[in-house]
Amino acid sequence: MVGPDSSRLLRERILVASVALLAIFAVGTFGYWFMGRLYLGKFAWDLGECAYMTVITITTVGFGELPHLGRVPYGRAFTVAVLLAGLGIAAYFVSALTTFFIEGEFTKARTRRKMTRAIEQLHDHIIVCGVGTTGVHVVEELVWTKWPLVAIDRDPARLEKLQDLSITMLPTVIGDATEDETLERAGIRRARGIVAALTDDKDNLFIVVSARQLNPSLRIIAKGVDMQAGEKLKRAGADSVVNPAFIGGVRMVSEMIRPQVVEFLDLMLRDKDKNLRIEEVLVPKGSPLVGKPIFEAQIRKHTDLLVVAVREPPTTDAQPGKFVYNPRAEMRIAENMALIVLGETESVQKLRSSIARGFDATKH
Repeated sequence: MVGPDSSRLLRERILVASVALLAIFAVGTFGYWFMGRLYLGKFAWDLGECAYMTVITITTVGFGELPHLGRVPYGRAFTVAVLLAGLGIAAYFVSALTTFFIEGEFTKARTRRKMTRAIEQLHDHIIVCGVGTTGVHVVEELVWTKWPLVAIDRDPARLEKLQDLSITMLPTVIGDATEDETLERAGIRRARGIVAALTDDKDNLFIVVSARQLNPSLRIIAKGVDMQAGEKLKRAGADSVVNPAFIGGVRMVSEMIRPQVVEFLDLMLRDKDKNLRIEEVLVPKGSPLVGKPIFEAQIRKHTDLLVVAVREPPTTDAQPGKFVYNPRAEMRIAENMALIVLGETESVQKLRSSIARGFDATKH
């Protein structure tokens, strides 16, 4: 895909060349017509003849000159001037046009290959299906929290705009997210989760069914426009369904009865300098932190993260563990426990990367 800046510069070159070519054509045509009227009287040339003479001069075809051109003072000198100017402008126009099509297509092909290689190397990423009014905000949050992602949309222009959200290339796939082939191109079998954010509940339902079949362990979050679609999406395999109307209603009530809390959360999410978030980090099997009290793990010391809650390990597949808010410092960390932490995104990334081997190992 041609970048926005390079594509704009190519279009500007073509526009300038086109205007210059039209200008030399107009100068040549009306120049011949004026000289004919001035010097030849009844033998003057009409505009059609003058236009034809200008075209064959600029293109260097040279079929022949206008009748009685030799009788017009400076007529042939004018022809030479039109020839030289037109030849240069025509060459510039052809060059700009060729660059736009050939270089543009080459750049697109190279970008597609680069995009494909980037997606093939992704693991544990999140796929966002649809980057419209809802999906674009999903992508923004994933970018700000440094989660690997792949965005899918039918509209190439929408996907191109996403590149402005990141200083590095965001992997994208142009296609229909309801088709298995498109999901395969996005690396669904290696993905951590998928967000179905299309505008139609039926399309999101199709994505949920396909995604669950292609990757049974995938975490699936679906957008439900209709409140009644929520249960259907969950029965189809969605882990969670988000209804924008419901969220909007809760937000309006929160603005009314707890405005300070809402402002605090908004500032936390919008503060790009600190980039604070409430995140979850799962304690993996074999982590050196397993069995240690929270105070002994020294998470705050090593990462500057505040543990605001924990979710105890699930007792069974159907019985998830309970949440413990503001856990005591003496509470012991267990395998598969989820730590709910508050802090900067960089610190969360540090905790995720070091929790499997312990903080001491990261110093070496």
